[in-house]
Amino acid sequence: MDLILWRHAEAVEGEMDLARELTRRGEHQARDMAAWLAPRLPAGARVFTSEARRSRQTARYLDRPALVLPELNPDQPWQRVWEALDWPQCGETLVVVGHQPWLGQIASRLLCGEAQYWTVKKSGLWWFGHRTRNGDARTILRGMQTPALLESSGH
Repeated sequence: MDLILWRHAEAVEGEMDLARELTRRGEHQARDMAAWLAPRLPAGARVFTSEARRSRQTARYLDRPALVLPELNPDQPWQRVWEALDWPQCGETLVVVGHQPWLGQIASRLLCGEAQYWTVKKSGLWWFGHRTRNGDARTILRGMQTPALLESSGH
């Protein structure tokens, strides 16, 4: 079971935070990242997104049903997001399209045991796995991807 933390793509600036839309560049970022991600996901992977329009637009490029959770909104603390996801206890692969700062805080907590303010690039993702060996549960970083890495590799 895996956890993919995917930051929404570039969005227009604005005061109505939940209503902000993707820019044209953001649409390209989301489409390209989804094209890279989709063939790597297991068939049963579940997609979650916040109520923010930019997150829902980003997730839409995966062409899978997405569950909208207010607990994933931009103003939520990372602890509330973590509780809502219930990973790895849920036993499923989750794709979570969300926001800073909680994406970076969850990534840092998974990697070093402490929530810190790590930056996640727009439309970038962190891919974590979870496994148990000899009764020892471990979270591992399977990979990460950014729009710039996709561009430089010709995707």
